[in-house]
Amino acid sequence: MRIAGIGTDATEIARVVGLYERHPETFLSRVFTPGEQAYCRSRGKGFGESLAARWAVKEAVMKALGTGWNDGVMWTDIETRSLPSGKPELIVTGGAKKIADKRGIVEWQVSITHTKTTAIAFVVASKYD
Repeated sequence: MRIAGIGTDATEIARVVGLYERHPETFLSRVFTPGEQAYCRSRGKGFGESLAARWAVKEAVMKALGTGWNDGVMWTDIETRSLPSGKPELIVTGGAKKIADKRGIVEWQVSITHTKTTAIAFVVASKYD
């Protein structure tokens, strides 16, 4: 395996919470999958941090793909799930999956962290030699 792309993003939690507060349902449905929405809602006081962390993952994946918000990649094509251990798992579908497949990406690694003010994600996309 070798690295096909890396991406990182630091997102201000207050900015993401502000977007949510202005247009709650529209923002959630355009940016987050139903699974992500349910997970974030389950976090209680950690709702904003969880939204921001998943936003940061989406941005980092787009950077690893080399697309940004272009080439038919939708926010909801990128989903972060949490395994029972708490480890984040990345699922790509739609336009993001098409680009990943074209680039030969077969595995994703993701790391997420946050402080009181900032959520950070780091993503590594790997492919076979």
